[in-house]
Amino acid sequence: MPVMTAEQIHSFLEEHFPQISHLDMRIEDVRKNGITVRIPYHERHLRPGGTISGPTMMALADAGTYLAILAQLGPVAEAVTTNLNINFLRKPGQNDIVAQCNILKLGKRLAVGEVTIFSAGEDDPVAHATMTYSIPPRE
Repeated sequence: MPVMTAEQIHSFLEEHFPQISHLDMRIEDVRKNGITVRIPYHERHLRPGGTISGPTMMALADAGTYLAILAQLGPVAEAVTTNLNINFLRKPGQNDIVAQCNILKLGKRLAVGEVTIFSAGEDDPVAHATMTYSIPPRE
């Protein structure tokens, strides 16, 4: 079961990682081995052509996986991304984007996650990512 709530994660981010606030990311659900996060639609997240940008979706996948790890392990500020692979599947609409992040493996030194990103209100995913995080030794 998760050891941190959405509120605890939010407080942790405000103190240790305020740089992430520009995404305006919101935690919708914290569950065993996973989290659901959302970035509200805003024109600052658009690329030419009026669609949500790839970097915004990559940031959502990366940050969502980080938060899923925090929820399971507790405050591990220095966990870092070691690999991110993303496939863009279809053009997202001009809507919020929602990521369902699941931890596939949570070891002592590595965590592996999978993220499916949706355009809010749509059934088909717009992107799929896999992530690996390095977890620092716990004292």
